[in-house]
Amino acid sequence: QVQLVESGGGLVQAGGSLRLSCAASGTFRSINTMGWYRQAPGKQRTFVARITSSGNTYYVDSVKGRITISRDNAKNTVFLQMNNLKPEDTAVYYCNAQVILDYWSSPRDYWGQGTQVTVSS
Repeated sequence: QVQLVESGGGLVQAGGSLRLSCAASGTFRSINTMGWYRQAPGKQRTFVARITSSGNTYYVDSVKGRITISRDNAKNTVFLQMNNLKPEDTAVYYCNAQVILDYWSSPRDYWGQGTQVTVSS
């Protein structure tokens, strides 16, 4: 089975920074795209950023210039460096990975358990 374990959330003042990490473990062949989503209270989960296995990155417009996604393929880990945080960034942040289990499998989505990010004004 594949597990995604997130860390790095917390409470920070507006303008501050946090760095989230998500490590994939288990038995699998490879990981394609890895990404981050967030869910604010009372709202649906939405896309934040993703990075392909070759390093191409994509961001939602509201975080461009403030948030950077990166990954360490050797450690199956994805990072989210968040700078100049705003109260509207407050949410539970979820890691996502498209995992290929073996040579005969199509990519399958896996999710982490979520990590809380709270930005105070």
